[in-house]
Amino acid sequence: MPTGDHGRRPPAHAGRLRPWERFTISLVFSVMAAVVIAIMVYGGRTRHPAGPQVPARPGSPNAARPAVQRTGTGAGRPGGIRPASEARENQLLAAALAPVLRHRSGNLAVGVIDSRTEATAVYHGTRHFHAASIVKADILAALLLQQQRAGTPLSAPLREAATDMIDRNNEYAADVLWDAIGDSDGLRDANRLLHLSHTTPGTGIYWGLTSTTVGDQLRLLAALTSSSSLLWPSSRSYELGLMRHVPADQAWGVTAAATPGSSPAVKNGWLADGSDAGWVVNSMGVISRAGHTVLVVVLSDNQPTESAGISQDEAAARAAVSAIIRG
Repeated sequence: MPTGDHGRRPPAHAGRLRPWERFTISLVFSVMAAVVIAIMVYGGRTRHPAGPQVPARPGSPNAARPAVQRTGTGAGRPGGIRPASEARENQLLAAALAPVLRHRSGNLAVGVIDSRTEATAVYHGTRHFHAASIVKADILAALLLQQQRAGTPLSAPLREAATDMIDRNNEYAADVLWDAIGDSDGLRDANRLLHLSHTTPGTGIYWGLTSTTVGDQLRLLAALTSSSSLLWPSSRSYELGLMRHVPADQAWGVTAAATPGSSPAVKNGWLADGSDAGWVVNSMGVISRAGHTVLVVVLSDNQPTESAGISQDEAAARAAVSAIIRG
């Protein structure tokens, strides 16, 4: 009898199968396939005995309308928010703004997000306005993103310029940081990451002529407050901290809607936009109202005077925040 490995019969998988082996394997696979098909057919017939119970597709006639539009401020969506709002919230906002607009001149756009309920409402959310000095919040966010990617902290001169730009609204400091981020190209790159797709940076040294919308400014505020933001927690707290320490003569606009004694984070901007166009007067920030953290943006132009624009911004902010919290 042969001995050694070379005399052993090779295992079945090493060569051709015998006829009875092929028949057995084919029979096993046929039975398994029949069982799988039976399970699928049975499951399809019995999963919904009373008809489909899965939620209707959003927007279909059978879909239940939610009480508020969920923006997902911490859910990792691009920019932290979704600009499309529930129609009911927009209607509440428009109704609240009607008395403000009735006896006022100029153009107005307003946006508000209640972070507690995630309700969002916008009025003329895609209309474009010159940003004026509110673009400084965008410039600082761009600088912080660049420093994060480089893995280096802000230098002492850059930190000093940031403080002067946000807290003291210093124009020279804004020029310094505008150059530091790579002017309009740097802002455009940062805004692409932050999903500010409707903001066009000003050309050359004219950062104040950046064009933006309420929707994009809400995205910027969401980037400063959302845990899903590309901005690190240290970057978000740094910028919001500067926005909470503006001098008293610049604490107007959306701060009018804040709970007295709270610490709103605000950035305002104003610009005499040519003799025919009147004044641009903008305000955006994060406020506290009745225990809610609220993101608020008010953009306006064609105002007859700066003070008239401030009055309208404040009235619009109060009306908008009251409407969205009640709603």
